Amino acid sequence: MSAVLKHKGFPSRLPGTDFQFTIRRDNKKGATPLVARERYADRKPADRRADEGFMWALWDYFGAAPFERGNLDAGRLGWLLGREVIPAEDPFDPASYDALLRIDEARARQAFPAAFDGSYG
Repeated sequence: MSAVLKHKGFPSRLPGTDFQFTIRRDNKKGATPLVARERYADRKPADRRADEGFMWALWDYFGAAPFERGNLDAGRLGWLLGREVIPAEDPFDPASYDALLRIDEARARQAFPAAFDGSYG
């Protein structure tokens, strides 16, 4: 198992909150598997802001290019996985820090317009 890639300069959390975007170090037992989490319409506004902030950070840092999961938080990725963030390789290993992902730009722009139109951040 290789060391977890740390995305230098990527925000570690949503500013002013405890919503985590990255992990500090790899889990010695292996990466927490990525699992798509269902976003229900009744989610709290703070949770929605965290999703939008994370999408803004992903787009600002990676753009349309495929990216390695690295030190990105599995739980936070789970809220976007399978919709706005999708596997960029086949086969995809959801339990690997080396897994490649990419942003589905059309879906992400629809779900989080402020993350793309300059009104966020």
